Amino acid sequence: MATTVLEMTHAGSRFIVKAGGDDDHHVQRELHAHLNWLRPWTDRGRAPTLVQGSADAKLLITRYLPGELVLGSKQADDTSTYRQAGELLALLHAQTPVTDDDYERRENEKSLASLSGPHRIAATIAERLRAEIATWPTPPAILVPTHGDWQPRNWVVHHGVVGVIDFGRAAMRPASTDFARLAAQDFCRNPNLEAAFLDGYGTDPREPGAWHRERVRAAIGTAAWAYHVGDERFEAQGHRMIAEALSSSGT
Repeated sequence: MATTVLEMTHAGSRFIVKAGGDDDHHVQRELHAHLNWLRPWTDRGRAPTLVQGSADAKLLITRYLPGELVLGSKQADDTSTYRQAGELLALLHAQTPVTDDDYERRENEKSLASLSGPHRIAATIAERLRAEIATWPTPPAILVPTHGDWQPRNWVVHHGVVGVIDFGRAAMRPASTDFARLAAQDFCRNPNLEAAFLDGYGTDPREPGAWHRERVRAAIGTAAWAYHVGDERFEAQGHRMIAEALSSSGT
């Protein structure tokens, strides 16, 4: 995606400038998040504050949030990091819940569309996935503001305090969707990280039926999207997620 990200300084202050290309939708989502959902974090100094933005120009300027990226650092294995991340996520999810009667049907259609498009999911597996999706109920869903890519690559730590960056996938979704990346990557390699995260979050929003459907959808989306952009490592993760989701469903 044609997006330019620059760090700039002016009058002794540091800023991040993001400019989106013609096909970019992330800047608009990020601007919407800044205008509507991020105050519980920015009031605490845990997310960058908005300086200026334009959805039409696909331009966003925020103050620089200091910190070391958690991904690839020793903080990525620290339970304190995950406890703080859980606390932050709970603040985001506590805002403006709405009921959406059509969410599950729309998400099923997206997954079926991904299975009908280009991918390297085996034909027999794709058919099993289609057959399972056809049996799913479509109950009303409670949607809340979500980050959309909640994982260590979007967390920073400064003097032991966790902050959050990158809101280009922010949208109204079920709270459990923000658990998907962590469950597929970090929780499975160290259950202590999951326990710390849930301790910080306060509850576990993953109702078994809805959570299984979310896992399957996330797996399909990961495998298909990664194939589309040529990210073989991420594509392999998507195939592993599919295998694990099918195994858990007993199909």
